[in-house]
Amino acid sequence: MKPIARAAATLAAAAVSILTTAGVASANAGPSAAGEVYVQTNDPGGNVVRVYDRLHDGSLRAAGSYDTGGLGGALTGAVVDRLASQGSVLLDAPAHLLYVVNAGSDSLTVFGVQGSRLHRLQVVPTGGDFPVSVSAHDHRLAVLNARDGGSVQGFARVGARVVPVAGWHRDLGLDPAATPEFTHTPGQVAFTPDGRALLVTTKAGSNAVDVFRWGATGLADAPVVTSLPGAVPFAVAFDPRGHAVVAEASNAVATFAVEASGALRPLDAQPTGQAATCWIAADGRHVFLSNAGSATVSTYRVAASGALRAGAVTATHPGTVDAAVSGDGRYLYVETGAQGVVDAFRVGSHGVLTPVGSTTVPGAAGGEGIAAS
Repeated sequence: MKPIARAAATLAAAAVSILTTAGVASANAGPSAAGEVYVQTNDPGGNVVRVYDRLHDGSLRAAGSYDTGGLGGALTGAVVDRLASQGSVLLDAPAHLLYVVNAGSDSLTVFGVQGSRLHRLQVVPTGGDFPVSVSAHDHRLAVLNARDGGSVQGFARVGARVVPVAGWHRDLGLDPAATPEFTHTPGQVAFTPDGRALLVTTKAGSNAVDVFRWGATGLADAPVVTSLPGAVPFAVAFDPRGHAVVAEASNAVATFAVEASGALRPLDAQPTGQAATCWIAADGRHVFLSNAGSATVSTYRVAASGALRAGAVTATHPGTVDAAVSGDGRYLYVETGAQGVVDAFRVGSHGVLTPVGSTTVPGAAGGEGIAAS
């Protein structure tokens, strides 16, 4: 039996408790709403997703608050981003689902999405300790667990439900005792745009990007490892040609071609001149790098060859962390962990960012995880 078929059978047979939402929307998306922005608090006492209407001018309006049914968590040494990761919240727009990791309770919450309204459908174990990142492609999900040496757990999506597949679990083999913890745990899991490979950044845990091929027979047993000595690869985005664009906490950005073998072929690398360059978002033409130590966003244009051209550097509130581009590509929303503020920017034709407002998210100081429609 194929893994997805087996997953469907397992899901049908299992006594899965479908939890109803514990949050109550405070407002419906009115006619002035162009989309939504979803932010998790990562509160160790009870994780919550705050929902905001995205208005046509890019500003945000509070639209609801929803309990995930799990707990947030904090890696030792982390300050402005207690998860020290990218991608802890993922909007699966085609499936009308939102995925949120609960690091403190080792689980993944699945919400059904109806604009600004969320309906909690599932809370499922992630098969490891301290989940920090989730990625999806078609009917497959992958969750990255940060502790105990790191691991990846694959899930099959059957309709609006997900089920872990035993054969899609891989340990990363990092040193669980390496310190400081927040720099030595893995940072992100991400499918390539074609879904044929799964990338994992290891930060200072091994200064590498692990690439697992994912073919007709499932997930490869072992990754192809591209070592990047001293680079501290933290987060990854992709340009329209499928090049991987990596934010390196050594304060640089680098582009790579993902070869059929799984190896990463270097294309270009540029220093940002900023501090703690760790997060990255892309709009198809540009990439935006969050520099937590400088409270700035660095804009780069990526050429068809993978060459990087530096653009403007834009100030944010302190502790610049995860970011998301709106579905129409017109706005960038940047989390700033020091005070739990989301800064909104209009994206100009050359990637120039113009501030359009800031929103303080209740309980989100030190949090990480944002998605936008």
